[in-house]
Amino acid sequence: MKHYIDLHVHSKASDGIFNPSELVAMAQKAGLYAIALSDHDSVDGIDEAVSTAGNSGLSIIPAVELSVEYGKHHDVHLLGYWINHKDTVFCRMLEQFREKRESRGLKVIEKINLKLVHEGREPIASDEVIALASGSLGRPHIARVLIDKGYAATMQDAFNNYLQPCNVPKEYLPFEEAVKEIKRIGGVPVLAHPQSLTRNREELKGIIADMAGKGLEGIEVYNTMGVEGDDTALRRLADSLGLASTGGSDFHGGEDGLQLGKGRGNLVVTSELLEFLEAKRKLISAMVG
Repeated sequence: MKHYIDLHVHSKASDGIFNPSELVAMAQKAGLYAIALSDHDSVDGIDEAVSTAGNSGLSIIPAVELSVEYGKHHDVHLLGYWINHKDTVFCRMLEQFREKRESRGLKVIEKINLKLVHEGREPIASDEVIALASGSLGRPHIARVLIDKGYAATMQDAFNNYLQPCNVPKEYLPFEEAVKEIKRIGGVPVLAHPQSLTRNREELKGIIADMAGKGLEGIEVYNTMGVEGDDTALRRLADSLGLASTGGSDFHGGEDGLQLGKGRGNLVVTSELLEFLEAKRKLISAMVG
């Protein structure tokens, strides 16, 4: 019997719509075997998710998603699985990133309001956005207010017409530093949705091979950015480099046609992927002692 998992899920602790308890209930209803709560720069929802799941049979993998910089590539997303989410040094680092993220969000709102005034529309209130962000303020929170005001029809519409034109650059951790930090707290570093770096498969192959040489332990083979043939090519690449293959929906709750545990279309991830990932975890745990 196949068991299904989702190793890329976001809650209100970062820029998701649902709180961790709600996500656990949704995962249980969907019959999932495991989910990884992988909020952006936040581990605040993990304890709630673990407590809610209890002994229900749903496994909660403590995770995080960091925005890193790799060469010319900015905003590369690095997932860390089975991290020690109570490590005080790591938590302080995340707190500093959240503070910078909130400051950036407020600057984005200022730029959007200038655009709205130019269009003859009422500005949005930063307090409304902050009220939605029970964790760290993110651009999806701003998008939701734009949709509520009738300024955008969908999340993608809000990004295309407001958030991308009014973007403010953010700071990133260097790739190697992020990998070392994830491993220091017992986690397994995995590259999220590799296609976000480039659609050129040969170029991507070189990038991932270099990342593997710098400590990367896995790639998100099954993801919602994939087109036909991507998962096969990425799985082959992972196997050739000794990397773990993972997969997930990148569920936030407001995406059109995207479901927890399924992503878009027929994307599903089976629990057999956890075996190699767990083997990586044990090796890293043994090394950090």
